[in-house]
Amino acid sequence: MTAPFTPPAVVRAGRREWTALAVLLLPLLLVSMDVSVLYFAVPFISRELEPSAAEQLWIFDIYAFVLGGLLLTMGALGDRIGRRRLLLTGAVAFGLASAAAAYATSPEMLIAARALLGLGGATLMPSTLALIRNLFHDPRQRATAIAVWSAVMTGGVAVGPVLSGILLEHFWWGSVFLVNLPVMALLLVLGPLLIPEFKSPAAGRFDWPSALLSLAAILPAVYGIKEFAAEGYDLAYVLALAVGVAFALLFLHRQRTVAHPMLDLALFRRPGFGAALGTNLAAMFVMVGFAIFSTQYLQSVLGMSPLRAALWSVLPALVVGVAAPMSVQLARRVNRAYLIGAGFTIAACGFLVLTRLQADSPLAFLLLGASVYALGVGVVMTLVTDLVVGTAPPEKAGTASGLLEAGQEFGGALGMALLGSVGTALYRHDVDGSLPSGLPAGVREAAHETLGGAVATADHLPGRTGEAVLSAAREAFTHGMRGAALAAFAVTLAAAVLSVRGLRHVRLPETAEDAATPQESQK
Repeated sequence: MTAPFTPPAVVRAGRREWTALAVLLLPLLLVSMDVSVLYFAVPFISRELEPSAAEQLWIFDIYAFVLGGLLLTMGALGDRIGRRRLLLTGAVAFGLASAAAAYATSPEMLIAARALLGLGGATLMPSTLALIRNLFHDPRQRATAIAVWSAVMTGGVAVGPVLSGILLEHFWWGSVFLVNLPVMALLLVLGPLLIPEFKSPAAGRFDWPSALLSLAAILPAVYGIKEFAAEGYDLAYVLALAVGVAFALLFLHRQRTVAHPMLDLALFRRPGFGAALGTNLAAMFVMVGFAIFSTQYLQSVLGMSPLRAALWSVLPALVVGVAAPMSVQLARRVNRAYLIGAGFTIAACGFLVLTRLQADSPLAFLLLGASVYALGVGVVMTLVTDLVVGTAPPEKAGTASGLLEAGQEFGGALGMALLGSVGTALYRHDVDGSLPSGLPAGVREAAHETLGGAVATADHLPGRTGEAVLSAAREAFTHGMRGAALAAFAVTLAAAVLSVRGLRHVRLPETAEDAATPQESQK
């Protein structure tokens, strides 16, 4: 007679593990803030370091390029050398780079420091998420921890400009970087005491050629997409994207043939893993792709100062902070595929509201639409992150986290490019036909390019002419914003249908007992 199966006990996290989570959230908050912390510092940096236009762009962009290019590599590296070890190494790099950036004496030095900050950030982000997989073995506790992780990451991007504005009111521009140092010091002290080490015992040797191929694939692709979003069509950007695709194909070929691949393609054969990554990309596509319209609307249409606009932008991030834990609670009772579909549907309702936005609409109208779509996307991102981390085996959690976060960077860049193209096309079509006649060619060209150009030139035009240019540009921009909202509405509705179809048969353990018991079926 066969003895009945007795599942091994799953240890629930206690005070030590939750304290360790709080420590892990510190670097996550800083890395997400560093994406946006320079928004208000640029005029101060320009006065002191006098960068050229190209150097100023690289000061902004190099951080995101390096971060996005190395996320997958660092996630896989952490699985092999130890996630805590990589986290603490990244903390040292991030701290040193912060000090170098704060005391930079030339644009080249600041660009190099920002690149090193991106390198440090790429080690920190996948490490924090993968270590959550090790700290929380109970699925419900892990889902709650991931909800907190998602809320902090979103909040960091929103809070970055606010913190930057406050610091610059009282200190010099380097203070926006020095604020990182005490947090990284705290991580280096508390990390070894509270965070357990984990590395895969059977991961094999790290494949450095694969790392180089992934970098060669991601960097030109993201560069081409972002520059297309900012500057419009150019053959150089198309070639950059083509180079990225070519290296991506070489990377995939190597993963199929090398003895110890950096990315185990077997992950994509696990139920729901690939669909969850695609769902995450769609969520970031609409969230990041539309955010730039909201920021410009607040500043250039409603005429807010940058700091005031940043403060109002925190409201949708607060909504995400509410949506994340709420979605975890609902997932205990409802199939998460239907919740993800509902999240996309809620986001679609927010975008539908914004298709009715006018240049003279009250602020509350914009905040309502933005908060509703942030609520829906917050539900999606939280549940998808838990799906990816929970679906991947523990020894591959670093690779899965890096892949998830690299997909977020790519989805955001794609959203800015495509939704931005929709808005720009509508803006230019409208503004060309509504500008007053008799304008100098330079003024007309500046107003044709961007809303910012129109605002800058209107300030130097006489009374009614300047008002007419400004009014025409604001109306044209709002029309473009409505078009982008309509495109985002279509994307979120399609994502709602596809996510339910792709994820409805995927089942994760919901309790400690389920986690300890072999799952008989994924259907």
